[in-house]
Amino acid sequence: MTDEYYMMMALKEARRAFDEDEIPVGALVVLNEKVIARGYNMTEKLNDPTAHAEMIALTSAFGFLGSKYLPEATIYITVEPCLMCAGSLYWSKINKIVYGADDEKNGYRRITGSNWPFHPKTELIRGVLKDECSELMKDFFRKKR
Repeated sequence: MTDEYYMMMALKEARRAFDEDEIPVGALVVLNEKVIARGYNMTEKLNDPTAHAEMIALTSAFGFLGSKYLPEATIYITVEPCLMCAGSLYWSKINKIVYGADDEKNGYRRITGSNWPFHPKTELIRGVLKDECSELMKDFFRKKR
């Protein structure tokens, strides 16, 4: 399985958010080539500003494994994580983070600059299906205006 394959699955989660009038971000946690958790933004639905796709997926993965760490797992996220989600990813000790579109306004890099906010052993891959992920966000905000 490729990063693009799993990112397509994360995009399906993001489309669920879009269809529910949530900011369209999706996330997927994969362990040993098996999807163990999914999430999409639910901040409006749950009236909870912490209900980001990553947080939903991480909580589900922790529950599935009965562990607070994910040192062998990969998370696929359609958009660059915010600082809150970057902190959660740090504490999860996740092995790899793969995301699609950059988020210049709310992404972790806006706050951290060149400082690495993730666990020292975490691998990061940016830009997987970047155009598709970005276009979904643009469509959502065009619809809102």
